[in-house]
Amino acid sequence: MRHVLFLFLDGVGLGEADPRANPFAIANLPTLHNLLNGQRLLKDTPPTDNGRAAFIPTDAAMGVAGPPQSATGQATIVTGLNVPALIGGHWGPKPNEAVVEILRRDNIFKTLTTRGQSASLINAYPGRYFEAVRRGKRMYSAIPMAVDAAGIPLMTADDLRAGQAFSADFTGEGWRTELKYDDTPVYTLPEAGVKLAEVARQRSFTFFEHWRTDLVGHRGTVEEGAKLLERFDAMLGGLLANWDDEEGLIVITSDHGNLEDFSHSHHTRNRVPTLVIGRNRRTIRDSGAGGAFDLTRFTPAIVRYLEPETRAL
Repeated sequence: MRHVLFLFLDGVGLGEADPRANPFAIANLPTLHNLLNGQRLLKDTPPTDNGRAAFIPTDAAMGVAGPPQSATGQATIVTGLNVPALIGGHWGPKPNEAVVEILRRDNIFKTLTTRGQSASLINAYPGRYFEAVRRGKRMYSAIPMAVDAAGIPLMTADDLRAGQAFSADFTGEGWRTELKYDDTPVYTLPEAGVKLAEVARQRSFTFFEHWRTDLVGHRGTVEEGAKLLERFDAMLGGLLANWDDEEGLIVITSDHGNLEDFSHSHHTRNRVPTLVIGRNRRTIRDSGAGGAFDLTRFTPAIVRYLEPETRAL
């Protein structure tokens, strides 16, 4: 069965090679650098294909003035529509009414489940999150809103305990130290990557949202950003060691820039990095009819790739 694992890194752009401002300029990222033929993820890094992975600088602004924002960027990723252009501007962090209407009308989770394929967001949410939503103290961000619109349950602490969902830090450490759960699993970073590959093979489309990158970009330091990237790289090493390139694709991308520029604490208009890993990576790499590769490309390309073989293009 063909399958796609979509690793969404919130707030990660391609910045200057400035070690004072950009953690990508100083972080030790052997897994990512190997996929880039020894290059770093920087603004001037050209599109690259090393035979296993394609790197594609990706336009997150999509012709709309102002810095891209989370709600419209994420909605674009999961619908294939230029959402900021449709609603008249970038918007975030949470969806406004116009974005909500677009997400609930159609998105990749709805499309796949409607034709009988399996799809899930595998982030685990603690009980207090659901309680806050129920009481109106919190609203869904764009990704869980799309999942909810498709009638797919969000995953819970029970799914985390069962090894079917993951914490935002991949390892589960935060659930023990920050959320005070004492009975949820904890993995090393490579173990988390291996486990992620196993879980992704169970369905057609698996989505994981790593929101800590945007949080550190807003509130942290260059050194904290580098440490976070190194943790992601260690997880990615475990994932790739257990991934079958013949059967599936891994897609890594972001919704807007932020983490790559600590000279300020705001979003940027920088392009964002996209990596597509697997034998059939050209399905996404070469999608569209020319022009710049932007956030609208993912959903239609993934839907085509996951079509039943008798109908695949």
